[in-house]
Amino acid sequence: MAKFKVVTQKPEGVTFDLAGGSYELEMESLASVGAEIEEIAAKTEDEFIQAAKDADAVIARGRRISAKIISGLEKCRIIALGSVGADSVDVGAATERGIPVTNVPDTFIEEVADHTMMMILATFRRVTIMDRYVRDGRWFEGRPLLARYPRLMGQTLGFIAFGHVSRATAVRARAFGVHMIAYDPYIEELSMSDYGVEPVGLSELLQRSDIVTMHAPSTTEAHHMLSEEHFRLMKRSALFINNGRGPTVDEDALIKALQEEWIAGAGLDVLETEPPDPENPLLHMDNVVLTPHVASASARMGPETRRRVGQEIALVLSGRWPRTCVNPSVLEKTDLRRWQPYSMERGPGV
Repeated sequence: MAKFKVVTQKPEGVTFDLAGGSYELEMESLASVGAEIEEIAAKTEDEFIQAAKDADAVIARGRRISAKIISGLEKCRIIALGSVGADSVDVGAATERGIPVTNVPDTFIEEVADHTMMMILATFRRVTIMDRYVRDGRWFEGRPLLARYPRLMGQTLGFIAFGHVSRATAVRARAFGVHMIAYDPYIEELSMSDYGVEPVGLSELLQRSDIVTMHAPSTTEAHHMLSEEHFRLMKRSALFINNGRGPTVDEDALIKALQEEWIAGAGLDVLETEPPDPENPLLHMDNVVLTPHVASASARMGPETRRRVGQEIALVLSGRWPRTCVNPSVLEKTDLRRWQPYSMERGPGV
């Protein structure tokens, strides 16, 4: 009989992040602590709660782990996510119950940085328009169009939020000779200086940048962080890139900014509603480059995030602090004697 019970919502089919439909990658770590994973084929929250109430851990996949679900978890010691964003879990409710919520903020940073740099280049050089010109027999129209725009070298690239992805993108962007500025009130200025990035306020960033790239997380504070007033501050020649989270941008305001030419174009991997309505104006604009929320995708991403989920759960079930915890203040809600000294020396979120 298993020592620990780990539950997760049973997917309706084989999903990308659970290729093959089995849990052998998670079990690489979980088997060593005597844990087993049980899929719950729940149609409702009540059904999920009934099956998960005696679980020691929850893998947040396929179902939002709401405050109602969390209140029904009688033994849960960890809720583990295989993503950077934690918006599919009511983190506040988990904190109140003393349950750490873990994420995977570092396994696919290189992929997202590559995608961000690709979006910057594709949008700046109007790649989708050039591609269509060739296919439509408009070969000689490409050069006159691009002759209207400056070269990338010397342009100002502005980062909104300067976490892992922005830093990795800054390393790549430096080779293109751009000047880099960033806004992030939660990051020490020296962390930006180390990357050759100038710290500025948000309004100044929007006014100065030729390209603005958005990397803020999907939190309550960052919801619609960019609204109409912000897009009005930008240059008419500016480009907007978002490979972070759709809800950080007021999409109606972005559409208006593009339609009324307050800005020149956009490159978007994320939208407020995914997949988008076929009538969404962004899908029908020549000056918008779109990809289907794939910035993190690679052959490595899926397996490594699943391994990390297993590792985090195994750490907590064995009394250690997890590597990455999105709610370190949960320590205030728990008995510190619960954690082994080794985990406390590492500290929350290390």
